[in-house]
Amino acid sequence: MTPSFSSFTPVRAMCFRRLMVLSLLLSPTALVAQSSLPPLPDTTGWGVHVLTLVRDPSGGIWAGTYGQGIFVLPAGGTTWQQIRSDTTESSLSWDFVHAIDFGPRGEIWYGTVGNGWGVSRDGGRTWTNWTFGQLGPEWQYVAPAGIVSRGAVTWVGTADGVQMTRDGGAHWTALVDASGPAARGPADTALVVLPNEYIRRIARSRTGILLMTPAGSVAMTFSPDGAVSLAQRGYVGFPPLARLDGWRGTLCGIRGVNDSTPCYEHQGRRARAGESPAAPRTIWFERPIAPEDNAYIDQTYRYGSTMGGNFQPHQGVEFNNPDGTEVHAIGSGLVVYAGPAEAGALTVAIRHDSVLKADGQRYIYSVYYHNSSLDVTVGQRVTTGQVISRVGNTGRATNDHLHLEVHASPVEDVHLVVDSLERYPPYSTNPELWIAPLPGTGIVAGLVIDGEGRPVEQARVYGIVKPEPAETPYSFAETYGPRNHPHPLYGENFAVSDVPPGTYLMGAEIDGRKIWRKVTVEEGKLSWVVFRP
Repeated sequence: MTPSFSSFTPVRAMCFRRLMVLSLLLSPTALVAQSSLPPLPDTTGWGVHVLTLVRDPSGGIWAGTYGQGIFVLPAGGTTWQQIRSDTTESSLSWDFVHAIDFGPRGEIWYGTVGNGWGVSRDGGRTWTNWTFGQLGPEWQYVAPAGIVSRGAVTWVGTADGVQMTRDGGAHWTALVDASGPAARGPADTALVVLPNEYIRRIARSRTGILLMTPAGSVAMTFSPDGAVSLAQRGYVGFPPLARLDGWRGTLCGIRGVNDSTPCYEHQGRRARAGESPAAPRTIWFERPIAPEDNAYIDQTYRYGSTMGGNFQPHQGVEFNNPDGTEVHAIGSGLVVYAGPAEAGALTVAIRHDSVLKADGQRYIYSVYYHNSSLDVTVGQRVTTGQVISRVGNTGRATNDHLHLEVHASPVEDVHLVVDSLERYPPYSTNPELWIAPLPGTGIVAGLVIDGEGRPVEQARVYGIVKPEPAETPYSFAETYGPRNHPHPLYGENFAVSDVPPGTYLMGAEIDGRKIWRKVTVEEGKLSWVVFRP
């Protein structure tokens, strides 16, 4: 079976397939500059979030998107064609695409946010994919613009290292750090050459490739006999993301690089203002990951999120880091659980010294899942910042990461917080309302409610702009699902931390009607906003 090209008629889909096969046979001299681009087809009413923009060898434009697959504008064409996942083996593996590149033999490579990568050898009609079945519990997160081809060699940069192929994917070599040789995914061999396997960007250099890691940039060169050499570099040589010939990808489509108009400016001129920023009520805790590692929260799968309806509502937040990264206690307290938990995830739970007075007394717990090893035992007291475990992928995990939960329980019973059979503990709350936002950022929280005052579940809240971390791009917030719980002092049904200061035009759809609010964010403060008809 072939993937679903979501054009508007079967005839157009057939024509597109023929155009793509022909386009890859044309020489680079066929490139034609375009002074304007047709708008991307938008079925959501909120625009198409474009993550990457590239040209194919014939001059056609390919746009990878957040949740809507790939759009292609053939050279000289006037209509975008769409390539999406349709769950068959020969379609795209995932509609969250932020890496596209072209090989020397007509290959079209793509990489995703969270479900591996793939290649087409027939102009985009069918795809060979590397996902969980081929990769195992790592290698799922391809870096933004994280696929580079040079001659016969293709590199795929991921959160777990680099995969390299010299024969179009028939064989792979894994480039890893000292913690990674045993987890080499599809590779036949592994080379321990990286100072850090968490790849944030990858780009061509004159003699090889450049890699951006949390520790800085690395220049990697290859000799004819296959030897690899590395040199530390500054953060140089990385082109801007989602930029192409004067165009750039945005949250709401493709814009000119000089067009700085906010996405929804013309739609929200009468938007009410949210409340003024105020001091948060319970920012009591520190980050579980040190600043020199990846202390950013994964933006694609926040507390309450379903990643656009693809997963069950999330019970915590994620910190993507290489295997073995130190995990720190977010606050002082007593270790009340240390061992395997749900699906076998190595887990630590701490009952903190802080107690919340809200509708009675609430005991505050933090829980740390998916560790590769534990450094504490039950009954041990820990202090803020103490190393308690190491990042891993034990249990139900598809990459190396820390899953953090914060619970506000009315009883001192750890079984209501951590249970090997319980995926939906009854007192989980949003960790982003308990841990300090990153320096220079603030928090947005609030409610999306219908005309009768009831919270709207899994509504999307648009308009916040967060460029970092680009490897897990921010697109929209989602309100909580039926198994998520609000903070005892706020009663919110969405919250987003680490938001850069500024004024944002935010929107949500309630009963088919778009509601707009203007929200001002200040460093270290919380901005409250309510969307109602």
